[in-house]
Amino acid sequence: MSDEFDAVLSAVGPRLREMRRRRGVTLTSLSEKTGIPVSTLSRLESGHRKPGLELLLPLARAYQVPLDELVDAPASGDPRVYPRPTTYNGMTVIPLTRNPGGLQAFKHILPAGPADLEPDPRSHEGYHWLYVLSGRLRLVLGDQDLVLVAGEVAEFDTHLPHWFGNADSHPVEYLSILGPQGERFHVRARYRPS
Repeated sequence: MSDEFDAVLSAVGPRLREMRRRRGVTLTSLSEKTGIPVSTLSRLESGHRKPGLELLLPLARAYQVPLDELVDAPASGDPRVYPRPTTYNGMTVIPLTRNPGGLQAFKHILPAGPADLEPDPRSHEGYHWLYVLSGRLRLVLGDQDLVLVAGEVAEFDTHLPHWFGNADSHPVEYLSILGPQGERFHVRARYRPS
């Protein structure tokens, strides 16, 4: 048991270094975000400092990952994601993935409400793909004002100002996948006759 424990601990440093480098974060900026001195972070990543909760908890918070991902805890056998829905401006957003910095999937629920809301388009970094599950979704995309119905898909660069709302007084449900700027979706499908 001791050898297994030591192996898990010795793998934490390289995992932390790889996670930091993949995200393009410097030791200095990570230190500022976590309050952990740069020298401690460096020693932790190189394996010269054993990881403890006082170091791992701020790092998990900074990287927005569960603690078990930092230490590569063994899988519990339960593949389910337990999302925590959030609600703002009446819309409920349910995260379907836990992949900060990479592709992120969400389910959005717009309750029944007025369809005459004044759009307030916004833009940000990234790329957006959405699929309407039910209802009629109004999508304002740049100078276009579109209505998407169940089964329709939209894909766009989020630098283009955009806004979502109800196209009528009925509820709308849709799935979103958001990716970092420049990351597009690749559809690979091949017809195979039977």
